[in-house]
Amino acid sequence: MSDREKQTFAETATASEPIEFESAVPKIRQQLLKWNGWGYKDSGFHINDKFLIEFTGNRYPIGNRELPYFTKWCEKTFDITWDMNYVPQNLPTHFPEPILSTELLTAIEELRIDHSIDGVDRLFRAHGHTLREVYLLKHGSFERIPDIVVWPKCHDDVVRIVNMCVSYGAVCIPFGGGTSVSRAACCPPDERRTIISLDTSQMNRILWIDRDNLLICCESGIIGQDLERMLRPQGFTCGHEPDSYEFSSLGGWVATRASGMKKNTYGNIEDLVVRMRMVTGRTEDSVITLERGNLVPRASCGPDFDHMILGSEGTLGVVTEVVLKIRPLPRVVKYGSIVFPNFQSGVQALREIAKERCQPASIRLMDNEQFQMGQTLRPQAGWGGLLLQGLKQIYITRIKGFRWDQICVATLLMEGDAAADVAVQERKIYKIADKHGGIPAGEANGERGYTLTFVIAYIRDLGLEFNVLAESFETSVSWNRALSLCRNVKSRVARDCHARGVRKYFISCRVTQTYDAGCCVYFYMAISYTGLENPVETYEAIEHAAREEILASGGSLSHHHGVGKIRASFYPEAVGEAGVSLYRATKAHLDPHNIFAAGNMVSGYKSKL
Repeated sequence: MSDREKQTFAETATASEPIEFESAVPKIRQQLLKWNGWGYKDSGFHINDKFLIEFTGNRYPIGNRELPYFTKWCEKTFDITWDMNYVPQNLPTHFPEPILSTELLTAIEELRIDHSIDGVDRLFRAHGHTLREVYLLKHGSFERIPDIVVWPKCHDDVVRIVNMCVSYGAVCIPFGGGTSVSRAACCPPDERRTIISLDTSQMNRILWIDRDNLLICCESGIIGQDLERMLRPQGFTCGHEPDSYEFSSLGGWVATRASGMKKNTYGNIEDLVVRMRMVTGRTEDSVITLERGNLVPRASCGPDFDHMILGSEGTLGVVTEVVLKIRPLPRVVKYGSIVFPNFQSGVQALREIAKERCQPASIRLMDNEQFQMGQTLRPQAGWGGLLLQGLKQIYITRIKGFRWDQICVATLLMEGDAAADVAVQERKIYKIADKHGGIPAGEANGERGYTLTFVIAYIRDLGLEFNVLAESFETSVSWNRALSLCRNVKSRVARDCHARGVRKYFISCRVTQTYDAGCCVYFYMAISYTGLENPVETYEAIEHAAREEILASGGSLSHHHGVGKIRASFYPEAVGEAGVSLYRATKAHLDPHNIFAAGNMVSGYKSKL
């Protein structure tokens, strides 16, 4: 960016001084976050001395509550007994020795940028949150972890770090929130060069806010909940809210081409991004920064190279700054829910809602398996609550004739500037739902279903303590193939579980995003691995087969999780030979020394220069 452009930006920006704050994700992550699981140390599912599951902490609505229904569901679904003597793990004390020369360490020290070769700091940045990575944290070890961690504080720091990597032949792997579920952050085990983990967490400032043009410029390390926390007092929102937004970073959203729960109103990340800066591995006298010129809403000067950055998964460079669209905070926020007699009727209703362009900020449809599990994530009801629940169930099953083993529920989140506008949208949605047999189920159920999204990820840690492996995977598919894809994938998982000796398993899905031409389908899969010799390999083989079924049924390789290493074998099929060649050509031009050797998307990439 030229000095003249910077001056123009400063003139248009209302907040010309960068906004700094204490991040929700600290620099030393082990101070607040689990080292071997998801989320905060003080939050999670645990077994108490009464052999009941409870959720600890007060960060979430179900915090500090016993969950007797969920306890029974786990016992029935996976044949779990709670008398296992689980011993909490301590932080490891032995780590792979860093591959780090004295000369390179001296060069890093001379940069005067914070850095660490501490084993725990390195381990925290050696992984994301795939099943294999979390399992290894609990039951094994990593063959390769970063050799050193650096914490740049601005774009210029990143330029100096990448220049140093070029000079010394080191590898740079950008690290944001660490929430990847594609093994994108893990270090290639055969990489013998020094691996530098570039942690962007200290690049977390809002550089400016332009109220007139509804734009904001942020450093890429800002965490989703921090961005919203700083915008709300200013009267704005970004509106991008992925399930991981408590811990994931803006740079990670860009790198994985992310999607949020409220994309119907605010758009996916590619709709929100106006401009980016990325430090590449290409050098003349210094590394080259890739960025567009004028800050305008749209330009026909194609191809749009920003779309090469979106979804590049840390293989082309380091995203340092992002200009995003923002919106005024909605004046009205209202939740809702709808019960459908079966999954087919629910999908048909969502399809018509999308066709009529009246979908709310968020609309998600759970299948029966997921609905029944979700019903168990509530505390013990008193006699009044039990009576009310009984009356509701009687109304649904006996009066309306719905079968309890088939019904599905859609949750709604509506936002608008006026109550009247939200009411009009609400009437349209419920009218369409009624055509397909849907019954309004109240605001409380809608809000509860939406907020439970943030605690679902904690369940896997409990499962791993009692021989249960669980993971999620997703796809996008056209409307006319959505139902068959869901049926085919569930059937494939069931067949593979039986063939591989898995006695107890769980597979469910939900439609979580809707578009004119199709939807995003999100699967949850869990297996009991009691008696299995190679549990992780078995699970991954079943999931791999499910991905094959997704592609055969017309689904995409990924809707928002990305490719990483876990889905790299499918990448050529997804983009074609020409697509792989285009990626390789871009990689060779922007990163000729293969500095960004994360190994994502195209496995086995080797520098041609």
